[in-house]
Amino acid sequence: MTMRHPLIAGNWKMHKTPQETEEFIVELLPKLAGVGEIEVLIIPPFTSLDRSGTLLQGKSLQLGAQDLHYEAEGAFTGGISARMLAACGCKYVLVGHSERRELFGDDDTIVARKLNAALDSDLMPILCIGETLSEHDLVEEKITRQLTQDLTGVGGKALAKITIAYEPIWAIGTGKTATPEVAQETISMIRRWIASHYDEAAAQGTRILYGGSVKPANAVSLLAQPDIDGALVGGAALVPGSFAQIVDAARL
Repeated sequence: MTMRHPLIAGNWKMHKTPQETEEFIVELLPKLAGVGEIEVLIIPPFTSLDRSGTLLQGKSLQLGAQDLHYEAEGAFTGGISARMLAACGCKYVLVGHSERRELFGDDDTIVARKLNAALDSDLMPILCIGETLSEHDLVEEKITRQLTQDLTGVGGKALAKITIAYEPIWAIGTGKTATPEVAQETISMIRRWIASHYDEAAAQGTRILYGGSVKPANAVSLLAQPDIDGALVGGAALVPGSFAQIVDAARL
C-alpha cells in the first residue's frame, strides 16, 4: 500500500499584512521541530507571498497560494498567474475553494482550467470540493460531479501531483464540523471514485484532506481516520500556537 504523508495546510484567507506574516513565520518555525514525514503548509494572501518565500528558503515549512488565474499572462487586471506564484516560492495552490466557487463565480469549467494551469507550471494543486447544507443528502452526486468535471483530461501521472481537500461548505467558518465518521465516509467515497476512474494504485496514492472548522480540539479524532491524510485549516491556522497543535495531532 502506498504511504501517504500527512499534509497540514493553513489557509489564511484575507488576513495578515506582510509584516504580520513575517512575525507568524518567526514564531511558528521553532514549533515545527521534528515534524518528520508531516508536510506543513501556509497559504497567505498574495501580498505576503514574496516575503514568505524569502523567509522560508531552505526551511521545512512550505508555501502555497489561495488562487490563480488560468491564463499565463495578459490583460487580466487583478489576476495572478501560476508563473508569478512559482517565482514567489510557492509549491502549492488552492483550486476551487468553496469561497471562490460561491462568492467569485468559479464554476467547474473555470476550476478545471485553473487546475491545468497549475499543473503546467509545476505547482501542486489542492483541489477543494464539497457540498452545501442543502446538498448534504446528495453529497455523493455533488462530489462525483465536481470530480468528473474538475479532473477532465487529467491523467494518472498528473493526478499524482494533486491533493484533494474535502470541505463540507456547511462546516466552513460555522463552528460545525463533520463528525470523524461522516468525514471518513465521504473521503472513502472519493477514494473509491478515483479507483473506478483511474485505478486502485492511484486511489491509494492520492492524498485527501478534510477541511471545515478544524481545531486543536477535534484534530486528533479527524486525523485518526484511515482515509483522512491531513487537514485544510482556516481560522485556527491564524495563530501559531493553535496551528502547531494541529500539526502535532498529525504526529500521533
